Amino acid sequence: MRRRTRLAAWVVLAAALAWRPAPARAATRPRFEPTDLEWEDTGVAEVDLQIGPVRSSDGPLRIVVPDFEIDFGLLPWLELDLDGAYAVAGPDTGPFSLDHSAPDALWPSVKLGLLGWHDDDAKIGAAIGWQVGPKLPVARGSHGVGVESLLVFGGAIRHLTAALNLGIFYDPAPDAVSDHPVGLEAGLDLQYKLDNIDRFSLTGELGGTHFITSDPDQAQVTLGFVWTVVPTLDLSVTGLLGTPSGGDRYGVLFGISPKFRLLR
Repeated sequence: MRRRTRLAAWVVLAAALAWRPAPARAATRPRFEPTDLEWEDTGVAEVDLQIGPVRSSDGPLRIVVPDFEIDFGLLPWLELDLDGAYAVAGPDTGPFSLDHSAPDALWPSVKLGLLGWHDDDAKIGAAIGWQVGPKLPVARGSHGVGVESLLVFGGAIRHLTAALNLGIFYDPAPDAVSDHPVGLEAGLDLQYKLDNIDRFSLTGELGGTHFITSDPDQAQVTLGFVWTVVPTLDLSVTGLLGTPSGGDRYGVLFGISPKFRLLR
């Protein structure tokens, strides 16, 4: 069983790195998803997958298959991450059909713990982290390597954990005639544990993007429910709402997050 789970994790990671999607037209930059300050244990990988329908403000309905994040713990204060999404979208006009792929740029990154403090008796703590890495163009027609950088301030008081994200990005150009999207992003990631054994929790995100280029600004809010089936497996459902001027307007995503020990 352990061999199978390790093999599955390596297959997912290899597929993401080798991913070359089918042709797609330029799309609005995906919503900003604030991150937390949780580091995976050394040698442990977590694969966070979400699937579901999402409607963009200026585009057709798309089915996310999946939105993924792969985290691998190298040291107690250092983690390797890979973020991306692949979707199948419908046409702008005419009868509904899922007729083409709509991938996002890949973001391989490192997440470092800069400072941290906690009091186990009082059940409080605080930390500062930094996540940074290149943005890789993978959609047909996109070009130019970008970069994204996030500074994360986190804190926890008993059952509530919060992380404030402040970042800047320079994305790959979506097509041959468009400029590289450039802007600032900010967000708040929240988690509230509903019990004392960490089985059930509520999650929420508030994120916004301000573009320095001509792209419309974005703002979204999400609310989710997480069930920790076992310590190595989470199941979730998340709803999202956004502004009509830019980004995603609404959607629902179903998630599964298994963990695997890859190295001893």
